[in-house]
Amino acid sequence: MIFVDIDGVLIPLRARPAGAGRQRSGSAEDGPDCHGNPLLDRLEPDDGRRLLALPGELVWASTWMAEANEVVAPRLGLPALPVVDWIDDDEEPPSGVHWKTASVARWAAERPFVWLDDEITDTDRQWIAAHHPHPTLLNRVDPHVGLTDIDLTAVRHWLDHREQAA
Repeated sequence: MIFVDIDGVLIPLRARPAGAGRQRSGSAEDGPDCHGNPLLDRLEPDDGRRLLALPGELVWASTWMAEANEVVAPRLGLPALPVVDWIDDDEEPPSGVHWKTASVARWAAERPFVWLDDEITDTDRQWIAAHHPHPTLLNRVDPHVGLTDIDLTAVRHWLDHREQAA
């Protein structure tokens, strides 16, 4: 499984440089404000193809919830993906553990997984190692830059290496 966050991963904090391959994600009728988020133009349309090329099941792990499939997926050429249901309880996570961490581990159940997020820390890695007995790759994406070839190469390498070891 490959869990994908949106803000800071697919929508970086800084605008991406315009290039020959860059295109506006919205049309004149369906501009960036149609969903109330002018940052949608920071999506890189090619990220959908690059994510689909990875050997694993893609899952949204974002606060966008169902809107990930309604707003983001079509702009990236992605099909509707499963969406992580966040644990809804009043218990605070342990100090330093991201509030998403337990939900991602629970969703993965007994399966290895990759998690692409901009807020992953070593504390999350330690918590996952203690609570999820299967191989994992928690890849922190630089939120200012967003998903890069380096991130995707690391994921691909981990997935290939894990499959060869099995």
